[in-house]
Amino acid sequence: MTGNKGRRLNQYSSDYVVFDLETTGVRTDADEIIEISGIRVRDHQVVDEFSTLVNPGMHIPAAASRVNHITDDMVKDAPEISEALGDFLEFAGNDILVGHNIRSFDLNFIYRVTMRIYNADITNDYIDTLYMARQCLPDLSHHKLSDVAAYFHISTQGAHRALNDCIMNQQCYEKLGQILQQKRKTQPEVLCLRCGSEMVKRKGMYGEFYGCSNFPRCRGTRKV
Repeated sequence: MTGNKGRRLNQYSSDYVVFDLETTGVRTDADEIIEISGIRVRDHQVVDEFSTLVNPGMHIPAAASRVNHITDDMVKDAPEISEALGDFLEFAGNDILVGHNIRSFDLNFIYRVTMRIYNADITNDYIDTLYMARQCLPDLSHHKLSDVAAYFHISTQGAHRALNDCIMNQQCYEKLGQILQQKRKTQPEVLCLRCGSEMVKRKGMYGEFYGCSNFPRCRGTRKV
């Protein structure tokens, strides 16, 4: 379903595109996109924004509208997904994509729809700030985007609209990246010899080992 994915990175990049989706539901294999937003960042500064509602060609369930406040009336004159997605992909280009929980949610929507419409893969490398937050803020009880934002005293006003979440997430990523840099001064990253991605400690039958963070795409391992 998802085609060829880019690598999941764990780094503090200066140039990237933060993106976020709103959808008709949480089923990445069946629900539809109703909003796409992105923020382009160069040298850690926001330089451009992209945002569009999307007509999903179906009724937006009330449960979804309660979360994102997007209704059928709001999207009736919006572009269809083929136009909206094409515009977003042009905006994103070959940049690293940054988002919160995108590995298991947003990216799978993008992969599926891109394959359906264009019969093409999206191979941009990406950074999932959910994984970064768990690594950098291990004492935080929950790692939802709103929890991370609250930790850094970043406004959560307008959450669950795509552009607002992008703005929030970009600020969180910059804070997390600074923490990650400090951690790496005392805990240098271990890189996979197969694909160059970060290795993470895992536990197996015979104790701890390093496994590639891009598992199952890459199954590289190293001894601790």
